[in-house]
Amino acid sequence: MTDIKDEIFKAYDVRGIYGETITDEISYLFGRGLVQYLGATTVAVGYDMRESSPSLAQSMIRGITDQGANAADLGKISTDSLYFAVGQFGYPAGVMITASHNPPEYNGFKVCRENAIPLSGDQGLKQIRDLMKRGFKDVTHKGRKTERDIREDFSKHVLSFIDADKIKPFKIVIDAGNGMGGKILPPVFEQLPCEVVPMYFELDGTFPNHPANPIEPENIKDLQKKTTETEAFLGAAFDGDADRMFLIDENAKPMGGDIVTAMVARNLLKKEPGATIVYNLICSKTVRETIEKFGGKPIRTKVGHALIKPIMREHDAVFGGEHSGHFYFRNNYFADSGIIALLVILELLSSEAKSLSELVSEIDPYVRSGEINSRVEDIPAKLEELKEHYKDLEIDELDGVTVEGRNFWFNVRPSNTEPLLRLNLEADNEEIMQEKTAEVLELIRS
Repeated sequence: MTDIKDEIFKAYDVRGIYGETITDEISYLFGRGLVQYLGATTVAVGYDMRESSPSLAQSMIRGITDQGANAADLGKISTDSLYFAVGQFGYPAGVMITASHNPPEYNGFKVCRENAIPLSGDQGLKQIRDLMKRGFKDVTHKGRKTERDIREDFSKHVLSFIDADKIKPFKIVIDAGNGMGGKILPPVFEQLPCEVVPMYFELDGTFPNHPANPIEPENIKDLQKKTTETEAFLGAAFDGDADRMFLIDENAKPMGGDIVTAMVARNLLKKEPGATIVYNLICSKTVRETIEKFGGKPIRTKVGHALIKPIMREHDAVFGGEHSGHFYFRNNYFADSGIIALLVILELLSSEAKSLSELVSEIDPYVRSGEINSRVEDIPAKLEELKEHYKDLEIDELDGVTVEGRNFWFNVRPSNTEPLLRLNLEADNEEIMQEKTAEVLELIRS
């Protein structure tokens, strides 16, 4: 009997250590469970460059076909390529074998149904887990496997978001982190006049240069150094499965995902005036202010793609962004794509004839703490304590506790997976930011 651990079924994906909680047998059973749960006739399967990914993919495909469905083997691709394929080619479901930015020993599954609609913990993943434990219906026939190379189709798709003829010949440094960006980016930039300085484009799931997690400052140091050395116009970094993207300006200063969100929104609102744009509540006030300044309709949401994508569909939002480097596009089946966000930014910079730092300085006067985690034993009690302390200020509880002061605001919300509270604070200047961050942290940690 296979030991199926509940802990691998997360809020948004399935993830664990290969050979321990994620095994080829688990992958096989998941494939069978996915087919039975969705009643899917075909499932698209893609996988990343991790050493365990090809084996997990073949086991997944065997499970899919043993349960009577066909499997479309898309080979080594990025997660946003998988979402694109499911939407574009009408597959009833898709699985990406990846652990995204996690260390090499991890692996897992990101899963979607038709139109790239994600499965989440409560909507699909736990039900598939229960089927894996309970057993499957007998089927009278096996499905078959086909192979498909989608890179050319994907390149055409992402380039359709911009006018390629208007892109200026910028020199840009791109750090793929030995992840899937190294495979999906070259066919796109072959169609553009930019001079790309590639870093770590070799696919290597051992991540020999640095972890493929660019949200951590230490993992973009090489990119910052190379951008400065080459006097590049900007630098961009992708995570392991290449669905997230982070920017640094010509001075090697990092941009938060929220500032990228504001700039993408600015460009898209030129093309679709009055459009609705969604952003999560951790994002800077700059995001709402920029959307409103350029005539858009902002909608503030909780954090997480499984929450944002349905809201985008409901409101037909042209775009959605998160501070974590996830960027969602209506014309990309409401799915996220780092490469589309980068292209939209390059188009904006080409039309504005300004540097990235100049463009950001025009819209962003604020100072931020970044996300600070604190281990807390009684999270509900601590949140009540914070509400009581700041009861004279404006408070909302859309996701955790958000407090709005005269010259600062902050959000404190619990982690989905650990006994942590996450603080994000923004203020009008550095002095207030430091003072208020220390004040809130003292309350959280006392």
